[in-house]
Amino acid sequence: MTATASGSARPAPRHDPGPPPAVPDLATLQQRAAARAAERAGGRDRLRGHIVCDGLVRIFQTEGVEVVALQGLDLVIDRGELVAIVGASGSGKSTLLNILSGLDTPTAGIARVAEYDLLALSNRKRLAYRREMVGFIWQQTGRNLLPYLTAVENVELPMRLARRSGGRRDRRERARRLLDLVGVGHCADRRPGQMSGGEQQRCAVAVAVANDPEILFADEPTGELDEATGAEVFAALRTINAELGVTIVVVTHDHAVSGQVRRTVAIRDGRTASEVRRTARVTADGGTELVSEEYAVLDRTGRMQLPAPFVEALALRDRVRLDLEPDHVEVRPGDRTHAEENER
Repeated sequence: MTATASGSARPAPRHDPGPPPAVPDLATLQQRAAARAAERAGGRDRLRGHIVCDGLVRIFQTEGVEVVALQGLDLVIDRGELVAIVGASGSGKSTLLNILSGLDTPTAGIARVAEYDLLALSNRKRLAYRREMVGFIWQQTGRNLLPYLTAVENVELPMRLARRSGGRRDRRERARRLLDLVGVGHCADRRPGQMSGGEQQRCAVAVAVANDPEILFADEPTGELDEATGAEVFAALRTINAELGVTIVVVTHDHAVSGQVRRTVAIRDGRTASEVRRTARVTADGGTELVSEEYAVLDRTGRMQLPAPFVEALALRDRVRLDLEPDHVEVRPGDRTHAEENER
């Protein structure tokens, strides 16, 4: 309410927010992310192979028993990509994430992130890698934020620990900008206990990129959230990817996230099994739509994993027959003769 000259009150004029801002489609966000990544890297010719895994192996010793978590995994992720890695529990996806984030060391193979060889890092280099190159978001919201600090103080903390150039005012301004960017600027002065789970995770995104890392890793960031709130967290990740050009790798068991990113990599039994790629296509009415295509992944020795539904549908087991055609390869059950196939 506002007061008139006579002292009577009148309703304050309403602010018309107008129509909601248009949300860029996935293809537009991907183009913007690639442009920002090229700016960071110093040219588009440096976008290839930001993360490279070749024949990656990780073996654990548990009470005298060897457990092979990764069995020669191959993976290439370019600068500026937002990639989801999916797989069932025990598939090796969390092991891969721990290696790439510097929390674990591979047993053999190649694991390279930018100029860092993750198999040959000294303790000092590994600390520098984790502090300067990567950001990390845990599934449990309580692990991402200190409960006695406000949101803006949580975002400032990594900058203080890294002794980022600039004074307290610069850190505070950057922290508030990042919170606004992920849509939780209104939580700047709240402690985690005063925020919802989704707000906490979006604050965690801001914390993870406070020191402007090249890569952001997220371990099941929506695992404790409902579908709608999880979508808000993914929107925050897409915004960070598009506006800052940060390469983002999200590990999850939820295949529903595949619709949120342009590329989904599936891991099965410690190897890369398949990829789903989404590309933009112009429709008849001039609009655009995303078209999804699934690919089996062929490793350097020629091995690939057939999708489980294909194996089950044809009751494939033990061995299969391969027939080379001019433009494709046919895979047939190994227990059927050519005559039986012709009868079918």
